[in-house]
Amino acid sequence: MSIRTEMLAIPVGQDVFQGFFAAPEGGPHPGIVVIQEVFGINDHIQNVTQRLAEAGYTCIAPDLFWRAQPGFTSGYSPEEIQTAIAMRQRIDDSQAAEDIRAAMQVLISRPESRGIKTGVVGFCWGGLMTYLSAARLAPACAVSYYGGGIVNHIDEFAKIKIPIMFHFGEQDSSIPMDQVEQVRQAAAGSALATVHTYADTGHGFNCDMRPDFHPASASLAWERTLGFFRNHLP
Repeated sequence: MSIRTEMLAIPVGQDVFQGFFAAPEGGPHPGIVVIQEVFGINDHIQNVTQRLAEAGYTCIAPDLFWRAQPGFTSGYSPEEIQTAIAMRQRIDDSQAAEDIRAAMQVLISRPESRGIKTGVVGFCWGGLMTYLSAARLAPACAVSYYGGGIVNHIDEFAKIKIPIMFHFGEQDSSIPMDQVEQVRQAAAGSALATVHTYADTGHGFNCDMRPDFHPASASLAWERTLGFFRNHLP
């Protein structure tokens, strides 16, 4: 499917920040907000956004680090990882959630989506922000990939009234399985929540630019994600 990409302005309050936009031809199409890792809207996140557009969705990946350093992107070397983690520490999660809300509003207003339901998907820190978005912003549905720190906000699970799917690697040193089990226990009280784990996979298993990339698990998780969006976005 042919798609179009561009950088879009996203107004929030008196400020404006940028987002990477990708949309298929025709439409309108359901929308998806793609929430970045701590590495910004780098090549990987842009690739994910384009893949979702190729699957038939109007998508935007907002630059959630704009309050600290607009346009920040990073690779995955040990040094770059440390720089990215330090950058993430400069971002307030509640402010980032409002920036995601602003991105959702832009997406809904676009002629390529024209008010059709909008979902969210996020990776790494974006997986946490996806969870918080599900609790606080009520998108149509949400998919969280290896979101670290969810257990620190586990009380917000009760606020989630939309379908949500989680993906975790069982060998993720950043998110031990006891934390995943806490998420699973919280999800057990909801018919709308699903938790998938993947054996022999670590953190970032969906990213083919990271050492922990696990093709088989990435493929299965992507298939489940697309099936989930087909079920919950018109």
